[in-house]
Amino acid sequence: MDWELETSTCNGLKQEKQLCASQRRCYSLCRRKSFSAFVASKRDGSAEEGSPPWRCCGQTFNEHSAVHKHAAGTHDAEIRQLTQAAYERSLSQLGEEAETQRRTEREAEPVDISAWIPESGHISEEQLQKGPGKVLLFYRYCPVEDPHAVRAWQEALCEKLHLTGKVRLATEGINGTVGGTDAATDLYIDAMRSHPLFKMEKEDFKTSDGGPECFKDMRVGVHKEIVPMGMDPDVISYQLAGDHLEPEEFHEEVKALLAKGDSCNDTILLDCRNFYESKIGQFTQCLAPSIRKFSYFPDYVDQNLDLFRDKKVLMYCTGGIRCERGSAYLRSKDVCKEVYQLKGGIHNYLERFPEGFYRGKLFVFDERYAISSNKDVISDCRYCGGPWDQYELCSTEFCRQLVLSCPACRRDDGRTACCPACQTKGRAPHHREECECTDGRPRIPRDAESHKGNLVFAKDVLISHSEA
Repeated sequence: MDWELETSTCNGLKQEKQLCASQRRCYSLCRRKSFSAFVASKRDGSAEEGSPPWRCCGQTFNEHSAVHKHAAGTHDAEIRQLTQAAYERSLSQLGEEAETQRRTEREAEPVDISAWIPESGHISEEQLQKGPGKVLLFYRYCPVEDPHAVRAWQEALCEKLHLTGKVRLATEGINGTVGGTDAATDLYIDAMRSHPLFKMEKEDFKTSDGGPECFKDMRVGVHKEIVPMGMDPDVISYQLAGDHLEPEEFHEEVKALLAKGDSCNDTILLDCRNFYESKIGQFTQCLAPSIRKFSYFPDYVDQNLDLFRDKKVLMYCTGGIRCERGSAYLRSKDVCKEVYQLKGGIHNYLERFPEGFYRGKLFVFDERYAISSNKDVISDCRYCGGPWDQYELCSTEFCRQLVLSCPACRRDDGRTACCPACQTKGRAPHHREECECTDGRPRIPRDAESHKGNLVFAKDVLISHSEA
């Protein structure tokens, strides 16, 4: 598991501050993986059942926290050497991949994308740029032989329609959220539906109030996965996903689950989103893992197989895409009795049941941070404890976590920094990955009953918008 270092960072921070943003992310990832690998190397594989699982420097350790503190405090120099070696290998590999991609792009024949650009002569430029608007959320899993050609089309299409947002492409499909005027987004939907690859219907696009102002720019990229779970799509394919339930069917399942109350021990309502999303909105009596990002979900499943054994699992996420891969991974473990997922995610459910069993806000990955269909507030301000569910960016420029800080606390005490490390002057603030307020480690609940109907959260739930 990618356990974040909370100590042993001073020299690393000095080195990282000299790097650009992308290099810092790469270095930080190498440090976490090196730390994780070092700890894993101290596991005593020959120990009998019930014996301490880690041995190092003549000591035995029973808990993750104990062996992590020992490694960070005693073996800092070794971990830095491992990190540097891994970082240099990563840079070399990235350079080779970039050169291969450039060579491939130079050799590839140009693709005529004009046929995929809709005619917009009947709509004025003013209509495309001004007026009421909305935000679209969509995805489609399907084979894409040439994602770079699709990227060129998406870039040209979004530029023509003055859309903003983010689109991820891979050989397994497309995933996007874009904002624009009503006229522009309608044309975008028409263009997507007419493209021969995707075969999408109008109901495949989830909509909410917004517009181009909800995003800073338009980004279209080609990636390994259209949703970053960290698993090879060829190994864990969306084709292994659980059975889809329409919102009405899902509603009835949740209703039956709630009717049984504490006596229900054969069904789990599983939120496969991240903890900062579940913090402000959730289905009643759900199980919400304390994971900071979706790539931790496989670790959570692996450490909790007994939790799901012989159970019926009802999964949900924001728009449905994470459930596609998440349910496929859960099914690959062959422990569940049944695995179902909410078709279209919370977005679709709230359109049918705005006052249903989902309470609180729905976190969204744009400048709005959250949208709502009911007035319930299920979270609180991290400073005063009063009801509050609107995130603000940490005021420390280097950190930029999201923090739940109510207007009174911000006005009276200027409380928008996310943790003491960010508030302390004269010290280098923590990076996102090590910021103590995130408690970003994928803490794994092992007792099903202690988490039934609860949320498992860090004390102060914060997250970088870019990590979403």
